[in-house]
Amino acid sequence: MNDWQRKSPLDWETYLNKLVKVVAVEKHEYEGWVLTVDPVSATIVLATFPENEKGSISFIMGHAVLEVEVLQEGDSDMKQRLADILAPEESQTYSPEELEKRKNALKTWLETNHIPVGEQGELGRTLSVAGVLSIEPPYGPEQCSSTNEIILSRVQGLLQGYLEQQ
Repeated sequence: MNDWQRKSPLDWETYLNKLVKVVAVEKHEYEGWVLTVDPVSATIVLATFPENEKGSISFIMGHAVLEVEVLQEGDSDMKQRLADILAPEESQTYSPEELEKRKNALKTWLETNHIPVGEQGELGRTLSVAGVLSIEPPYGPEQCSSTNEIILSRVQGLLQGYLEQQ
């Protein structure tokens, strides 16, 4: 176990949102902003932002880390930029009225296409498809869950097509 792996999660936390240079085995060097450190494997997740590109993520396995040097503190803009990397692309919020409208439109569309659908949960916010798949607000493919992977995949595909028509 190397010195980096012996550090505690509280030690690793001090590196978050900072520009670092990581020296790894075989004299490999990596530079980037620390997005997170895995507390189990001590793997460092670095984000870099090459010009005219969206950004990329690198993983340096904890066992390979020899040295980590802080090059620059992150300002509030960089902290937000790093947080945005992990945020869902469509992280828009919907009002309760909009969610109800989306749910009802999707339910009507499923019924029109002869797919058995009902509402479940205390507030009836969750749609249940054939009793084996549920769709949570805001009712997109990512909000589908089922133990049956085939049904999950097919309903997600249908839902994606439905949303593209809207």
